[in-house]
Amino acid sequence: MKIVKIKAGNFKDYPEAILEVVEIIKSGGVVVYPTDTVYGLGANAGNGQAIEKIFRIKKRPETNPLILIAAGIEMAEKFAQIDAETEKILSVIWPNPVTVILKNKGNLPAAVTAGQATVALRVPDFELARYLSEKSGMPLISTSANISGMPPAVKSAQVIDYFEKQEYRPDLFLDAGDLSERIPSTILDLSGGEPKILRKGPVGEKEIFEIINKTKNAR
Repeated sequence: MKIVKIKAGNFKDYPEAILEVVEIIKSGGVVVYPTDTVYGLGANAGNGQAIEKIFRIKKRPETNPLILIAAGIEMAEKFAQIDAETEKILSVIWPNPVTVILKNKGNLPAAVTAGQATVALRVPDFELARYLSEKSGMPLISTSANISGMPPAVKSAQVIDYFEKQEYRPDLFLDAGDLSERIPSTILDLSGGEPKILRKGPVGEKEIFEIINKTKNAR
């Protein structure tokens, strides 16, 4: 696992490192990179071999669907069913540490969604993650960088400890130092009739439902 150190807030000062990360993603490799919540394992969400590698790296059951990071709503719309009302909601909620469950259009490898009819997407409030997705031209897998069942990594030493000696490990670790203590994203389910919070996170339930109600009342 190659380690490349950057400062996430000034990532454009490291063009060679970012280009290397994008090329690894495009070629079906796996990277560790900082997100708006914790360090994530990133890969091209459209590449079946890369997805399989992530499951092996994490020792994650293949029955667990994966979360995706998209550069923006326009990219998310290519892979999820987003009607006009949902788009208005998402335009206010995103970018933010809010993962949204939406109906799957079915044009991603089945392993991403564990064969389910829904897909989990997030547009993060973190420019580096959006930039990597944009330059890769695809949503990125963004499962937490850890061995399944272990705490998500927020410190560089955790990432190295988890993966350095594993048989299957990421190709590159984009090391932005120790991240501030964060919690995983809020998960909002918009795939059914009524919106549901499936996991509490950085953006509160009250705030989310205020956004949803304002959008519906504006019709």
